[in-house]
Amino acid sequence: MKVQVLYSGGKDSSLSAILLEPFFEVELVTCTFGLERSWENARQAAHDIGFPFKLVKLDPKTLDESIEVMLKFGYPRYGINLIHKEALETVAALGEAAFIADGTRRDDRAPMLNISEIRSLEDRTNIRYVRPLAGYGKSAIDALVREHLEIVEANSETLEKADYETEARSLMRDKYGEDVYHRIFPHKHIQSRVLRRFKHDEKVER
Repeated sequence: MKVQVLYSGGKDSSLSAILLEPFFEVELVTCTFGLERSWENARQAAHDIGFPFKLVKLDPKTLDESIEVMLKFGYPRYGINLIHKEALETVAALGEAAFIADGTRRDDRAPMLNISEIRSLEDRTNIRYVRPLAGYGKSAIDALVREHLEIVEANSETLEKADYETEARSLMRDKYGEDVYHRIFPHKHIQSRVLRRFKHDEKVER
């Protein structure tokens, strides 16, 4: 069975792929609006952990709508959720896999679909949506990552990776300026990018 995992190049989506590997044919899928080439970081990370990679283009209108939602509420949560939902819908519409997964965790607030949205997605697209990390908290995930992945962590503004927030941040800064940008994204947000996957003998040594 094939599963397509929404992929940013970070530790959560990478770990999700590894957890699914014993049961599925895993393909990592990065979605982009085409504003920049940050997706190349995800492609490299996918290669480094040994999974096939696919790039999928999202409708730029969705990014504009997400920015409007962020400005309306004054923070990025609902705008990021809107993009995540569109990404799942777009990948499901490809019809290339019966399963779609992501790296959302137990305590995440964004990106995150609610139960009604999940049921609607599955009913309309005939796919099965999977969240391998849904039962894992931060400390449990960090422990698994230490066993399986070498990562680098840094502030969202400086780390080169390929999540939804990267293009949203870039567009908001260009379109509305620094003051608005820092009002919507006021806090430092530490994110990760995967460098490689440990081999079995390295895990034993660790």
